[in-house]
Amino acid sequence: MGSQSSTEKGPLEVLETALKGGITHFQLREKGQSALIGSALLNFALQCQKLCRNYSVPFIINDQVELACKIHADGVHIGQDDRAAWQVRKKIGNNKLLGVSVHSIEEARIAIENRADYVGMGPVFETFSKVDAKKPAGIKGIRAVKNEFPDLPIVGIGGITSENAVQVWQAGVWGIAVISAIANATDIGAQIAALQMPYKEEIKK
Repeated sequence: MGSQSSTEKGPLEVLETALKGGITHFQLREKGQSALIGSALLNFALQCQKLCRNYSVPFIINDQVELACKIHADGVHIGQDDRAAWQVRKKIGNNKLLGVSVHSIEEARIAIENRADYVGMGPVFETFSKVDAKKPAGIKGIRAVKNEFPDLPIVGIGGITSENAVQVWQAGVWGIAVISAIANATDIGAQIAALQMPYKEEIKK
């Protein structure tokens, strides 16, 4: 999420509540016309990073490689329209997480060749959190990449809710990424538990 992702609560309040609720990673995605820039973005990123460290949760920054390097973030996530993944890997080194958004088997193949640690696939369902979102890849897109690269960690993103999360988990993802489902939830802890439930149930088997 970013500084404008929550409609009611402050972003830092949402983040800390989510951290207490059990999220396993946090990605700062500061986009849009009202996005913070310069020192305001730096200060916000540092506050988010501090909270994540307090809860031992990896802190990842979307797109902004220089910022990630400057504050020693745990990783970077890039899209297909950003700089090439191999350039980002060279910039951040081997000890940082590198995630790449992909929408096909071929894009996933290139991400692997460029030493991505995981790929984000989506939007799985229609989403309103990204104004530039591509056509939904659906569950079929995830399964196609999973079948081709069974050891590649895939994160499903886009339009995922507690009602449809089970379909995404069943497709074989390593994780799911959400914004509004948590940021706008009345009870963030309960929402996180509901999103994770299919995964936890599968682990018990």
